[in-house]
Amino acid sequence: MPPVPPAPRHRRLDLPLIAWLTVIWMLLWSGPTWGNLISGVLVSVLLCLVFPLPAVELDLRLRAIGIVKLAGYLLYDMAVSSVTVTRQSLAGSRRLRPAAVIAVPLRCRTDLMIAACAVSVSCVPGGALVEVNGTTATLFLHISDADQPGRIERSRRNVWRLEALVVRAFGTRAEIERIRTDPPQHKEPRP
Repeated sequence: MPPVPPAPRHRRLDLPLIAWLTVIWMLLWSGPTWGNLISGVLVSVLLCLVFPLPAVELDLRLRAIGIVKLAGYLLYDMAVSSVTVTRQSLAGSRRLRPAAVIAVPLRCRTDLMIAACAVSVSCVPGGALVEVNGTTATLFLHISDADQPGRIERSRRNVWRLEALVVRAFGTRAEIERIRTDPPQHKEPRP
């Protein structure tokens, strides 16, 4: 039996994508001029026809109250973290504090929610997102001052709080139900 060829991608013109590509084109070519606008539209249409993107279904719900709570939490957390990092860097301690990479298993399972959580976590200074494992829905974070009592668990709880805010702002009802459960327990490896 001969192999079945893949389904052809439909060539369609996505107007928001064309507009966005045109804006990027104009920024790359030193600003808005009529020549840049016309050439940007032509290049964008050509790109959309030659390299069509697959259709993506976003199972996304926008909840205004959830978005405001998420934005408020992120702004507050960024301010507090920035002050903490600045204080640590100005203190100039000669003693190096131990750092750690921790795994934080998430409750959400969709790629969109995992990505939104990863982006939200990476916006806050003081820790760094090292890796995202989409198959296990796990974020790996580098944290400083890992020797402080409760620091690792506090970092995990902060990620889970942020995950809940992200899902309540953008998630489906099924995802909101999922984050109402307790976070997965994670055993730390013994040294």
